[in-house]
Amino acid sequence: MKACGLIVEYNPFHNGHVYHVEQSKERTNADVMVAVMSGSFLQRGEPAIIDKFHRTKAALQHGVDIVLELPFVYAVQYSDLFARGAILTLSQLNVDYVCFGSEAGNITPFLEGYDHYLKHKPYFQQQLHQFLSEGLSFPQASKNAYQTIDLASGEIDLGQPNNILGFSYVKAIKELQTSIKPETIKRTKSGYHDEQIEHEIASATSIRKELLTQGTMSNNIQNALPYATAQQIKKYKEDYHSWHEWEIYFPFLQLLIQTKTHEELRNIHGVIEGLEYRLKSTVQEAGSFHHWMTLLKTKRYTWTRLQRMFVHLLTNTTHEQLEPYKALTEPPYLRILGMNQNGRQYIQSVKKEMDVPLISNIQELNHPMLQLEEKATDAYYSPLSPKFKQQLKKQELRGPIMI
Repeated sequence: MKACGLIVEYNPFHNGHVYHVEQSKERTNADVMVAVMSGSFLQRGEPAIIDKFHRTKAALQHGVDIVLELPFVYAVQYSDLFARGAILTLSQLNVDYVCFGSEAGNITPFLEGYDHYLKHKPYFQQQLHQFLSEGLSFPQASKNAYQTIDLASGEIDLGQPNNILGFSYVKAIKELQTSIKPETIKRTKSGYHDEQIEHEIASATSIRKELLTQGTMSNNIQNALPYATAQQIKKYKEDYHSWHEWEIYFPFLQLLIQTKTHEELRNIHGVIEGLEYRLKSTVQEAGSFHHWMTLLKTKRYTWTRLQRMFVHLLTNTTHEQLEPYKALTEPPYLRILGMNQNGRQYIQSVKKEMDVPLISNIQELNHPMLQLEEKATDAYYSPLSPKFKQQLKKQELRGPIMI
């Protein structure tokens, strides 16, 4: 069986994702579609609007055969480390392809771009450090550094968000020396950061914004979602009385900043360059999470970087805890969130060739990376009532969703 890997967040799973699954399957002629999906918290430092299992159900009902969890230690990271964790995970399941969406829509510029990057890597690194030392944010410094080696324009244009992620996937595939073949399809109709729903294929950003602003499932939103997703989102709100967004975590974050010392804050991953003082000096003034972010944001500290820091603050994750995972050459385990019958057959066919354990229960294996995963899950559910937290935590122990 030929397998195609997808690196996803599904926050939420929308019509554009249906298109991605269908086009990827057609482009690679795959028999099995394997998604590696971020769990409770996402790459840009946001809580997922609904939990991982509801998102898994929607994906399995629309063409995905297996959903694996991208470990927390990789999910809330800059693009290269995020990509490394995803490719490490998919390579263990012996996928033949990884197919990603991009503004370029053609894999050749990515492959040629990687060869060009490799030739100029020392100069690129030198320029990146120079731009960072000038006070630029990491995304802007990277864009400028790519520009100095002629990779921030033309067909590949590493100033575009999906091209950047796609290039990180290609780099990870090459640097980890996997046999995975990268492929890409062109994003259609909506842009990654679009904030308005204008088509039946809309960005996840625009869908979340309208959902959270209106607090209900409007016709506009339903038109941008497959039926299964609309039902999962609606049911989650009915069952648990809330979708997840940063504002519901605001009181927890305030308390953490007020009760931690400067030294304790400095140990948290993402709290660097005196940010602990800025957090302390603004915590009393902030009236909401959004207001707090506007007080903290600077040219150097982007919205995404600050959100990631808040995730690590909420989960009490330190620099020291994450450092060992940056250079891993294989994951310590693979966790299945859900699969269908086709996915089960594929798992059975590759299981004997795997070098790492395949688990479905968060307590099935005693490993520090899973302990961090459990902390992230607890933090994610923390604003819910004890009754609802208990219900959702049971799924963590029950095993994968079966469709």
